[in-house]
Amino acid sequence: MMVDELVAYAREAFGWGDGVAVGEPRRGALGQIRRVETGGAVYALKEIFGEPPPEDLVAAELAFARRAAGAGVRSPAGHPGLNGRYLVRTPAGTWLRLYDWLDLTPVDLTAPATPDRLGTLLARLHRCAPPATAEPGGRPPAPWYHRPPAPHEWEPALASGTAWAGPLRERLAAMPELCAATTPPDPGELIVCHRDLHPGNVLADRDGTLVVVDWDGLGPATPGRELARALFDWFSDPAPDLAAMRRMYGAYRREGGPGRVGAAADFSMLVASRLNFLLLQTRIATDPGAEPRHRAWAELEIDEALRIMPAPRQLAGALDALNGAETPTASAPRDD
Repeated sequence: MMVDELVAYAREAFGWGDGVAVGEPRRGALGQIRRVETGGAVYALKEIFGEPPPEDLVAAELAFARRAAGAGVRSPAGHPGLNGRYLVRTPAGTWLRLYDWLDLTPVDLTAPATPDRLGTLLARLHRCAPPATAEPGGRPPAPWYHRPPAPHEWEPALASGTAWAGPLRERLAAMPELCAATTPPDPGELIVCHRDLHPGNVLADRDGTLVVVDWDGLGPATPGRELARALFDWFSDPAPDLAAMRRMYGAYRREGGPGRVGAAADFSMLVASRLNFLLLQTRIATDPGAEPRHRAWAELEIDEALRIMPAPRQLAGALDALNGAETPTASAPRDD
């Protein structure tokens, strides 16, 4: 969809007047966001590729964002269209969502206080989260977060002849050991979780306050498993920073976070979601019917996913570190 057409449709859908200024898109895995100025207001207009989130998920997201705000966790407010719905379909078949625009920047991973701030943030999210034994809408918890792909599902990617097929084969050699401990979650421990708290979805505003964005993956998970995944999402590139992980874990516990990382199965969400995401990107990258821009993006995602895929020894090392020595101070040395 051309930008002029998109703006014209958005103007009608959201009731904007003339004088709309639209910035360049910022691409993500499932869509792209543009900065929009109109009538003195500034918005973030998100265009979603493919299937939109279900209405039940949007409603659950809005409800949980309100709870999170009450617990001191900030996120951009969403706005409905003139029809009262938060999802607006364009003539081109994509979907739009509108949020307040916040000037956000990546969190400084080198700052000594960052692990503590992240641990506190996640604890607040988990403390305010209600129980959730099913996905929004009533479906069972998505297997994406606990069931890794079966070995045969990788065969088309391995036979693709792409530049990444060889590195993929090498990484998959450790898959049986990596996946051995993945198990479904205990239904009695499930709460509403964001389920995608990587560094692209927790940003800082001008005052340095952490802001959580992109709630499209919201749903049931156990707090310990989301915590284990977040530790690796934030502090494992290029190698696990065990000192930072311990500090984040310590801050989470001091803030009253209910999750614990005490067994190999607690890494189920980390392992399953990363492998499922990698498999999805290989399918997009090798799909001749996919748009070139989507295939190019998938290639970038494959490179990153292969680079940060944890090795079994790294999971074992993190587990020992989190349950061993006392939580170090912010000045503790980095473990490479």
